[in-house]
Amino acid sequence: MTNSMEDIGEAEVILVIGSNTTEAHPVLALNIISAVKKSGARLLVLEPRRTPLVKHAEVWLSQKPGTDVALINGIMNVIMSEGLADEAYIAERTEGIAAVRQAVKKYTPEYVEEITGVPAGDIRRAALIYGGADRAAIIYAMGITQHTTGVDNVMSLANLAMMTGNVGKEGSGVNPLRGQNNVQGACDVGALPGSYPGYQAVSDPAKRKSFEGFWGRKLPSKPGLTAVEMFDAALKGDVKMMYIMGENPVLSEPDQKHTLAAIKKLDFLVVQDIFLTETATLADVVLPAATFAEKAGTFTNTERRVQPIRKAINPPGQALSDWKILCRVATKYGYSMKYKSASEVFDEIAKVTPQYGGINYHRVESCGIHWPCPTPEHPGTPILHMTEFTRGKGKFHATEYKPPAEATNKKYPLILTTGRYLAQFHTGTMTRKVAGLEKISPEAILEISPEDAKKYGVKNKAKVEVATRRGKITVRAGITKEIPPGIIYLPFHYAEAAANVLTNPALDPVAKIPEFKVAAASVKPVR
Repeated sequence: MTNSMEDIGEAEVILVIGSNTTEAHPVLALNIISAVKKSGARLLVLEPRRTPLVKHAEVWLSQKPGTDVALINGIMNVIMSEGLADEAYIAERTEGIAAVRQAVKKYTPEYVEEITGVPAGDIRRAALIYGGADRAAIIYAMGITQHTTGVDNVMSLANLAMMTGNVGKEGSGVNPLRGQNNVQGACDVGALPGSYPGYQAVSDPAKRKSFEGFWGRKLPSKPGLTAVEMFDAALKGDVKMMYIMGENPVLSEPDQKHTLAAIKKLDFLVVQDIFLTETATLADVVLPAATFAEKAGTFTNTERRVQPIRKAINPPGQALSDWKILCRVATKYGYSMKYKSASEVFDEIAKVTPQYGGINYHRVESCGIHWPCPTPEHPGTPILHMTEFTRGKGKFHATEYKPPAEATNKKYPLILTTGRYLAQFHTGTMTRKVAGLEKISPEAILEISPEDAKKYGVKNKAKVEVATRRGKITVRAGITKEIPPGIIYLPFHYAEAAANVLTNPALDPVAKIPEFKVAAASVKPVR
């Protein structure tokens, strides 16, 4: 996030897109609702389904899944034509606006309505509200990123924020919500195929030489593979062994059939986790890890706040903190890693990660610190880009609408999109072991509109077969007016009705993220 969670309360307008915030990020949703009810913020929700947050919104735009670039360009078209762009900010702090001005000319509200299904009048209304605010915040989640055009979607949002001068001040910004508690921290310290800690490129010879000196080993000059690419390589026989840590790809990777075939092709599989997941049952070796309550360390949350986690209880049996397991494995391989504590590990992180340079255990003990925090005297940075962007001037990128990788047809006439339930989390590794949560959300329910239910002979609470080009599953149907005709929705928490049997493995060409949010599908009753 460019801004902090607390800062949301300073926004005059909050635009939420691609996020079922109340269910997937309930704590932050409270900040949004509080800003609306207590501070008078105006809420815009751009989301295909009528999510619980919509009842607090002044405007709800229900776009067809996979049409976000067209919708955002349409909003910018109105902002430009109505003279609401912040020309002084654009001139002083950005570059490349001319290409964006030209690109969005054709995205009139009427043209965008044809693509997205959103009425032109609603597009104008939302654009005037956002463009007319002095402080407007954008909040997005995986409903934006999990597309073959995910990078274009994010760049379009950045264009919108910069066009209106809404980056680098209170109550504004472009704020992605991370899907798990330490996704931000993992990326910060190098859990990406093309980056060393601090987002320093593997391909940069100077950076590589620096890390080779620090770690005392020769390092590769080319980026590695993303998760989906690893499974593709395993199926081809190019990857022989995998070490999977805290992840359950049998349920989380797209196209489950493909993932299982790749795992079976491996010579050796190690899984390090807190429970015997669906993936761990296939492993040659399982290494038992400690949970968050059984270890010390830090998490870096969605607002870039580095926070301490404190050991409350001892781990059971042979379970160890992840860093201890990794140290033992590395030492067995001949690379001695003998830290005395998690604090000592963090000290090394601070040495090699510029954004963390001034952070240590003592400083985060009370309430955490937002990176970048380059020196011990630095207070941290709750709001990014207040005086200038990291690259100097913010760069506009003209983006054109591209349709999803998979189109509907006579055989697969519906758009399947996926997401989460409030009572379950990710692949259910933890939450599905909690009796109370299972009572609330014991099974996957396929959401379908009354119109589509009637059209395809679907009865409420009856079992249906959902099929895509990759496979089919049986699941119970739930007829609801909260989802528009032509779209069906399925959560991905349930192994017995695994949504990833159906999802499309097509990738964004830049970020290599799969298109979980759009798949052509069919539904029929199970008789």
